[in-house]
Amino acid sequence: MKIAIMTAAVAAIGFAAPAFAWNETAYAVQCYDETYVGPTYEYSKKLIKEAEYSYKHNKAGQLVKVYHPPVYEQIKTKTSRGYVLETPAACR
Repeated sequence: MKIAIMTAAVAAIGFAAPAFAWNETAYAVQCYDETYVGPTYEYSKKLIKEAEYSYKHNKAGQLVKVYHPPVYEQIKTKTSRGYVLETPAACR
């Protein structure tokens, strides 16, 4: 019984194979290269801490005015999704 089932399975695969074969009369009409284009982003900034001056004493005993620049947080917003661009190319 096992041999009959195995024989039937092999025969079914053998008869189905020509249906999936490449047609010998067909040919490629146009070929394309795929190029991935990444998403685009929009950037903005949010002020966290304003610029300020402070006074410190150095080792020589002098009073020094020190500048501290402003601190910003960068906000990144996606404006468009990434996509695949298909460009015509020569068939290889």
